[in-house]
Amino acid sequence: QVQLVESGGGSVQAGGSLRLACAASGYTHSNYIMGWFRQAPGKQREWVSSINPGGTTTYADSVKGRFTISKDNAKNTLYLQMNSLKPEDTAMYYCAGTNWVVTSARAENAYKYWGQGTQVTVSS
Repeated sequence: QVQLVESGGGSVQAGGSLRLACAASGYTHSNYIMGWFRQAPGKQREWVSSINPGGTTTYADSVKGRFTISKDNAKNTLYLQMNSLKPEDTAMYYCAGTNWVVTSARAENAYKYWGQGTQVTVSS
């Protein structure tokens, strides 16, 4: 059974840092495109970042230069290092994975598996 479990969320002040982790079980995510999405209250879920099997990373403009996506294939774990956090980063953060052939890794419907989310709250 495939499972993605996020951890590392919490409450921080603006300017602070958090590191999210997403542990995968039931499949080997080294062969998958992995991504992070977030959903703020009252807003649609939005793409944050992705990493492909080769390690190429992409970021939404809103987080570029502040967030870093990475993965540890030996641990089957995906990470999102978030620095210089802003109140507008407050959201539920979700990890997702797919081995489908996709046109864009930024699209929600490109992803086959999803975690349950971890809450990030940034206060000013």
